[in-house]
Amino acid sequence: MGHMSEAEALLRQAAGYLKPDDVTQLESAFHFSAQAHEGQFRKTGEPYVSHPVAVAEILTEWHLDSQALTAALLHDVMEDTAVTKAEIAEKFGRMVAELVDGVSKLDRIEFESHEHAQAENFRKMVLAMTRDVRVILIKLADRLHNMRTLDVMNPAKRARIARETIDIYAPIANRLGLNSLFQELQELSFKHLFPVRYRVLSKALSSARGNRREVVQRILDAIKVRLAEAGIEASVSGREKNLFSIYTKMQEKHLTFAQVYDIYGFRVVVKDVPSCYVAMGALHGLYKPIPGKFKDYIAIPKANGYQSLHTTLFGPFGMPLEVQIRTQEMHKLAEAGVASHWLYKATDSELSELQQKTHQWLQSLLEMQTQSGSSIEFLEHLKVDLFPDEVYVFTPKGRILSLPHGATCVDFAYAVHTDIGNRCISARVNHELVPLRTVLRNGDRVEIITAAHAKPNPAWLNYVVTGKARSYIRHFLKTMQYEESAQLGERLLNQALAALQTNSADVTEARWTKLLKDRNAQSRLEVLADIGLGKLLAFVVARRLLHLGDHEGDPARQPGSVAIRGSEGMALQLAKCCHPIPGDPIIGYIKKGQGLVVHTHDCPVARKTRGDPDKWLDVEWAPDINRLFSVNIKLVVSNQRGALAKLAAEIAEGGANIDNVSLEPGDSSAYANVHFTLQVKSRPHLALIMRGLRRIPDVIRINRLKG
Repeated sequence: MGHMSEAEALLRQAAGYLKPDDVTQLESAFHFSAQAHEGQFRKTGEPYVSHPVAVAEILTEWHLDSQALTAALLHDVMEDTAVTKAEIAEKFGRMVAELVDGVSKLDRIEFESHEHAQAENFRKMVLAMTRDVRVILIKLADRLHNMRTLDVMNPAKRARIARETIDIYAPIANRLGLNSLFQELQELSFKHLFPVRYRVLSKALSSARGNRREVVQRILDAIKVRLAEAGIEASVSGREKNLFSIYTKMQEKHLTFAQVYDIYGFRVVVKDVPSCYVAMGALHGLYKPIPGKFKDYIAIPKANGYQSLHTTLFGPFGMPLEVQIRTQEMHKLAEAGVASHWLYKATDSELSELQQKTHQWLQSLLEMQTQSGSSIEFLEHLKVDLFPDEVYVFTPKGRILSLPHGATCVDFAYAVHTDIGNRCISARVNHELVPLRTVLRNGDRVEIITAAHAKPNPAWLNYVVTGKARSYIRHFLKTMQYEESAQLGERLLNQALAALQTNSADVTEARWTKLLKDRNAQSRLEVLADIGLGKLLAFVVARRLLHLGDHEGDPARQPGSVAIRGSEGMALQLAKCCHPIPGDPIIGYIKKGQGLVVHTHDCPVARKTRGDPDKWLDVEWAPDINRLFSVNIKLVVSNQRGALAKLAAEIAEGGANIDNVSLEPGDSSAYANVHFTLQVKSRPHLALIMRGLRRIPDVIRINRLKG
């Protein structure tokens, strides 16, 4: 076989750290894969088996175990050939079959859109990942090899695959601490997404390299001499930043290439942790440090386990130099992350701290996945959660939490515990009370204040940034809306049954069962919630339950009115166009997906939509309402000193709250228009307040605004 040489190279690398039996298994997996893919070729023209071999080779660089390497060699056989999972399990063991199954792309399901298919793919991948992290490592190696050989694809497909890589795969590699893989995926994605920009920058970088070679060498020599003087054994290397990071810096800070000075970084690798700090002191003596540009990731490691000291110095000619100082152990970890010490232990307590962190992260993804309604929503949460910039904050007990850049107190509350998030009402940051929307900064000490009856607020969705917080808030709101809609739906159905001279107790269980079967609904609650949300009409459901034909009875014959309390929550909305309050004659409109919207009888907006009588129903205010309602009033007042204070005092006297007040000049400078949004109990209460306001001599005119 022509591709045998590639396999020999793989087996040689594997033999460097695996047992002879494992290497034998790997060889038989190669022959099995070559046979299964016989006659298949890649777009590059090579035999297909060269791809799985290349993927397995990438995994040997991370010293992955034989099961993972075997699975890598077989990762496409289930999808592209007739081989089944059972066959793989029989020949190579159940664990290898599980890994291959986890990596195999989606079964050939037809999705509504490419986006939906991609989202579903990630959902499946995350499930497989939580069972075994090796699945994602094989998947990442698979993606890396595909990116390296992407040139043969058509431009549209290249751009699509590159976009997916930079959005999802590169951040996952970063989150797992696979630094060199992360950088290569970014670089390759950049090359295929923006080929022209990539070429221009490459050219600029190679000419800059020539100009700066001498300076870089001088700095390297100076660092080595200074460290030797301080008695520190270290290996020092200069490295160019990757093109993608230079490009993003130019984009974010609106710089030209010439203005991006720190295209060189220097790495100092020493023998132990104390030497890291001594080396940093020595370098701060050589070149002045730039204030605020020092980060200690040794004391507080990044979420992916990365440890190093980072400092930026003023080099010769004012050139900023970024220096990373780390131990040999940290260096190994920084390059290969989770894969760097691949231990499969029986219990969590035996796992390394990094693997425990990874395991917790995967568990949190799994939780998020159960909360998310659709796979597209889950993908959105996942993208948010992979955001690489982190802030480190402390709980009152000194525990460190890592959150994405821009995280707020609400994100912190959900990171501590879901219940704390759901019940938080305010927060203290560094012992000071702050609003929940406050954005946290590195080193903040955060304490969350909760209340037993508090619940998530829909407005939080405007500013939370973590996937966990977003998915839990959405889940809570959906559940709450569902329950409230079901309660409203029950009242609407009872009203429709009453119109047909029946009540709900007369409807037999058998009729409900038949209705659920016909509608393909899970439960009675689902049908009631659909009625409350306007997806189903109550009188249609009532007729079905009573076995009446769709045209029997008169749909226009409305039964007694539905009583409205105004406290139905999300299932009921008081229309913003007319602001109805108890005492106003009202009418209800069933709006699909939003439930019951209540308008005043004379609302012009309602008049326009009166075309569909089935969706309108008579509603009336319940007699026992005990809450306040918003109402707008407009006054024309004399432009006198203290007029506003008199108005406010009269409103307070009448027992109403002022929600909002605004002033605008009147037709002449002698008058002003004042708009109030008041909280009142009912129409008679409003009339009482307006009478009181009319008695003030400065008030020229007063009226209620319905628009």
